[in-house]
Amino acid sequence: MNKLAFAASLLSCASLLVACSDNSPPTSAIVASSDEQCDAADLVLHNTTVYTANDAQWTADAVASKDGRIVFVGSNTDARRYMCGSANVIDMAGNTVYAGFTDSHQHLEGIGRRTKTLSLFGIATLQETVQTIENWADTIPEGEWVLGRGWIEREWTDQQRFLDKSDVDAFTANKPLYMPRADGVSALVNSRALELAGVTRDTPDPEGGRFERDLDGNPTGYVLANAMNVFRDILPPETDAYLKDNLLRGLQANAALGWTQTQDAGMSYRLVDLLQEIHAEGDMAHRVYAAIPIAEASEMLSRGRQTTADDLFDVRGIKVFIDGTLGSRGAALINNYSDADHNGFMNRTTKEELVPVLHAALRQGIQIETHVIGDRAVRTLLDWYDEAYNAVPRNEWASEDLRWRMEHAQIIPPSDQQRFVELGVLPSMQPSHGIGDLNFAPDRLGADRLGYAYPWQQLVDQGLMILGGSDAPVEAGDPRIEFYAAITRKRLDGTDGPGWHPELAVSRATALKMFTLWPAHGAFQEDIRGSIEIGKYADFTVFDRDLMTVEPQAILTAQPVMTVVGGQITYQNRQ
Repeated sequence: MNKLAFAASLLSCASLLVACSDNSPPTSAIVASSDEQCDAADLVLHNTTVYTANDAQWTADAVASKDGRIVFVGSNTDARRYMCGSANVIDMAGNTVYAGFTDSHQHLEGIGRRTKTLSLFGIATLQETVQTIENWADTIPEGEWVLGRGWIEREWTDQQRFLDKSDVDAFTANKPLYMPRADGVSALVNSRALELAGVTRDTPDPEGGRFERDLDGNPTGYVLANAMNVFRDILPPETDAYLKDNLLRGLQANAALGWTQTQDAGMSYRLVDLLQEIHAEGDMAHRVYAAIPIAEASEMLSRGRQTTADDLFDVRGIKVFIDGTLGSRGAALINNYSDADHNGFMNRTTKEELVPVLHAALRQGIQIETHVIGDRAVRTLLDWYDEAYNAVPRNEWASEDLRWRMEHAQIIPPSDQQRFVELGVLPSMQPSHGIGDLNFAPDRLGADRLGYAYPWQQLVDQGLMILGGSDAPVEAGDPRIEFYAAITRKRLDGTDGPGWHPELAVSRATALKMFTLWPAHGAFQEDIRGSIEIGKYADFTVFDRDLMTVEPQAILTAQPVMTVVGGQITYQNRQ
């Protein structure tokens, strides 16, 4: 079973379970006797292995919290004094507790949206994909848009090519169609959509994008990056109620998988305001740390950082977009693709647009998160970051603790890896991208560049903290898949291929930090969360097995048991 089909089956099962449950789990019969000391606690998890992500105390037997904060980490014996009063005492025998998992790169609204629209994830062939689109299009009234997302040619077993209008025009003649590829940085449109958008053979490619064309120069219906914007602009408007429901669905789906925080890489202010309503209504199933798209940078710089008193919602960054993706051959490479006569494209955001934002961010203490994938994009952004550092006098910086990030950063030559260290730049990477892209990366990159593609262990060896994420809904958004991919660098069936460089996989201890403590650092929150330590928020992820010791394949079938955020159980598997 391929990665996306496997994940789809897990998400389907998860939808049957309970998120944000108000029901308390059964309590343990073991409580402190009347003559023992009774220390107040709201929640006690005991009789288990607790992985803290804290090097000073890597494991424990039990943990207790009070008023949302951790008050005890230690042995079962010492935990007895908290098993009293009104404490919710839970015997976790057979399960394993971890510091709360964080997805450091996700798109929350998209997680909810994909539960309500046509999803093309996990389909095994091009033929089946087209048939699925046709079946969906048959349900759409004449003149209305045929919408969906998630097709990915790298997973197909019959043909591995991009979809184009010829695949769908026959059954969508009077229905415009817009369906982003799984990466969200390219899309399929049909002839009707091209007509409505006014795109013809004479339409020039936009800066930072491209209309794919046939040999006669006519658009094929496959569009990349900024070329998608003309179609987004003519899509039917969406109501606030629709978007708010997507956010709620996303929160619940994430909690059901064990995420205690997601870091949203590009959340519009419309969504920010809706999420603030959700927070006010008490429906936050996990924490959210957000960056605003650069298109709204001026508003971000005007509003400044926004956070809630309980640290459930924090808006602190600006998300920048530079190149495309490797699969679509849009990632910006220093040298040409090994299987194409070009080297991708840059300038989804131009230097002229970005530099003033970088300068203002330095002066206002705003974090920068930049989408870069190819080695040319990585090197260029390191240059631009460095130039901004030097252009703004240090005494004008709001803080020297910048923690600017590069999102994805998939191809990093060794010399540029060292520059991450020198400039204090944090790599935010998604292990599932590696095990998916490595199916075609040898063709795109050739043998030499594969040696520093998805170079997780090389970056750790440099002393860098990798912020682990999923990029869902581009990927499944499943912590089990991400953890497995990080430690094995193999397909979900346990196989790999030439040029996969297994030595670039990481240890389990490193993988745990990639999804706990290090993302907390990437959000300036390592003092309040990210590890299980006294005084920090009681954010826990519980699985039914020990991810640190089981066979790698067993990680993929681990069941989420419980998700705890600020001492509150926001998801419980009652099966």
